[in-house]
Amino acid sequence: MTHHVHGTFTVSVKPLTPPPAEGLGRYSIDKQIHGDLEATSKGEMFSGGDPRQGIAGYVAIEVVTGTLNGKHGSFALQHFATMDATGHKMQVIVVPGSGTDDLKGIAGTFTIKIENGQHYYELDYTL
Repeated sequence: MTHHVHGTFTVSVKPLTPPPAEGLGRYSIDKQIHGDLEATSKGEMFSGGDPRQGIAGYVAIEVVTGTLNGKHGSFALQHFATMDATGHKMQVIVVPGSGTDDLKGIAGTFTIKIENGQHYYELDYTL
C-alpha cells in the first residue's frame, strides 16, 4: 500500500571547499522538515553547469532522521536534477536499503515544490 504525506521544509545550502574539480560546486545541505514527516536532514550536493544562464545540474545524497507518521528512524534521499531551455527536471528517490529502525524497508519518491519562496514536499512511500 502506498502512503502519501506532505508538509513544508526549510533548507540551508552552504558552499564547501575545495570544489572537487574546476567547473563543479560542492555544498552542504541541512533541512528542517515539518508536517507528516517531522525530521532533520544532512547531506552533500555536487553541481555543474551555469545556473545563471539557466543550464545546470546537480546530484545530492541526504540522510533524513525523524518521525514519519509515528514511525521513528532514518532513510537516505538521492537527488538528480537538471535545468535547461525546456525547464526543470528533478527526481528524488528513497535510496533502496537505507531505512533504519521503524523505517527499515521504506521505498518511495520525494517531490519538492517551491512557491513564493516556501519549500513544500510530498512523499509517496511504501513500508
